[in-house]
Amino acid sequence: MDKDKGMLIRGRFATRLADVMEAINASIDFDQRMASQDIDASIAHSNMLSEQGIITAADNDSIINGLKRVRAEIEDGVFKYSKDLEDIHMNVESRLHEIIGAPAGRLHTARSRNDQVATDFKLWVRDAHDRSEQLLVELMNALVERAAEYASTVMPGFTHLQSAQPITFGHHLMAYVEMFGRDLSRIRDSRRRMNQCPLGSAALAGTSFFINRQRTAELLKFDGPTRNSLDGVSDRDFAIEYLSAAALSMVHLSRLAEEIVLWMSPQFSFIKLSDAWTTGSSIMPQKRNPDAAELVRGKTGRVTGSLVGLLTLMKGLPLTFSKDMQEDKEQTFDAADTWEICLQAMIGMVGDMVAQQERMRAASSAGHATATDLADWLTRSVGMPFREAHHITGRLVRAADERGVGLEELPLEVMQGVDVRISVEVFDVLGVDNSVTSRLSTGGTAPVRVLEEVARWRDSLAK
Repeated sequence: MDKDKGMLIRGRFATRLADVMEAINASIDFDQRMASQDIDASIAHSNMLSEQGIITAADNDSIINGLKRVRAEIEDGVFKYSKDLEDIHMNVESRLHEIIGAPAGRLHTARSRNDQVATDFKLWVRDAHDRSEQLLVELMNALVERAAEYASTVMPGFTHLQSAQPITFGHHLMAYVEMFGRDLSRIRDSRRRMNQCPLGSAALAGTSFFINRQRTAELLKFDGPTRNSLDGVSDRDFAIEYLSAAALSMVHLSRLAEEIVLWMSPQFSFIKLSDAWTTGSSIMPQKRNPDAAELVRGKTGRVTGSLVGLLTLMKGLPLTFSKDMQEDKEQTFDAADTWEICLQAMIGMVGDMVAQQERMRAASSAGHATATDLADWLTRSVGMPFREAHHITGRLVRAADERGVGLEELPLEVMQGVDVRISVEVFDVLGVDNSVTSRLSTGGTAPVRVLEEVARWRDSLAK
C-alpha cells in the first residue's frame, strides 16, 4: 500500500513517524480481529448521518455498498492490511476511499477514532460474552446429563484430600454445575451492564452535529447510548468485567481439571478418558496422560494474568483516552480465545469420561468414611449430646484401626464394650449406600436430591 496513506491523519506534521515509532504505534496485527465490528458500526453511523440529513442518501448508499465490498474482501482473505495505516479503522477507511472516492471522507463526520475504537471493542467483547454464555450452557448441560447417569454411584468425598464421607458422583458433578451456573450469571450480568453505545461521544466532548445517538444504539442492538461522553470513550470496565468472569470461570475449570488428573491416576482409577482426550509418552509406552485437563489447568494463569494486566493498565489513567488503552485488546483477545478453548475441551472431557463405579465404591468406605453417620446415630437413637457421640465414635474408630477392619466390620460386643447403649440397629447406618441415601437435607448427596437438582437445572438451562 502507498506509503503516503500513512499520512491520512498527520496533516499538521511535516515528516513521517520514526520507524520504531511506527512499529510500537501500529495495532493492525491484532485489532484486525475487530474488522466486522468496525464495519457494522460504520454502517450504523452512516445510516444515522443520512437519516439526520448530515450526509446525502446517495453518499450513504455509496458508503454502505463500499463497506460491504470491504467486508467481502476481508472474509475472502484478499484484503491487504497495512501497518502504515496503524489500525483496522484506518485500514478500512483507506480501502473504502479507494473504492468509492470522496464520499468515504464523509463517513467520519461527527465521530472520532476514540468513540469508534470504544464502540468496536465493546461490540467485540459483547460477542465474546455471547460465545462464552453458549459454551457455559453447553458445559453445564454435559455435567447435568453425566450427573443424572451417576446419581447413585457412590464415591468418597474428601476434605484435605483425605477420605471424609461417602457421596455420589452425581452430587460431585452437580457441585460444578453450581460453580459454572454462577459464572453464567456473571457473564449475563456483565453483558447487560455493558450494553450502552459509546458512538457519538466523538473525541471526548460530544459533537456539534445534530446526531441521533439513540438511533445508532438501536441499529447496533444496544439498549441505549452512554450518558457521558468522557466516560463513553474512556470506559473499559466492560472488558475488565469480562476478564473477571473469565478468570473466575477458569479457576472453576482448573479445579475440575485437577480432579480429572487425580481421578485418572492409577492410585485413584475413578474415571477413564478415551484416546481422543489423552496422550502417550515418548519413552513409556504404558502411559495415558490427561494432557487436555493439564492444559486447562495450566492456562488458568494466562487468563488471570490478562485480568491483572488490564486492571494495572487502567488504574492510573486520567480522563479520557490515552494511547496506553491500545494495550487493552491483545490480552482481552487472548483471554477470550483461551477461555473458549478450555470450555470446549472440558465439554469434550465431561462427555467422554466413564466412571469406574466399582473402584469408586471400594474407595468410598476407606478411612472409616461412615464415622459421622455413627456419631449422628448415637445422637439421634441413643440421645447423647453430639460432642459425646463424637468422642465415643472416635474410640470406636481407634478400635477398628487396632483390628484392621472397617467400622461396619467391628463386632457388636466390641462396640458395646465402648458404650453399652449401642444396639444392633447401628449397622443400618454404617454401609455407604445407607449413608448417602440418608443425606436428604436440601443440597445433600442423596440420589433423590441429586435427581431433583438435575431436573431443576435441566429446566433452567432450557429457558
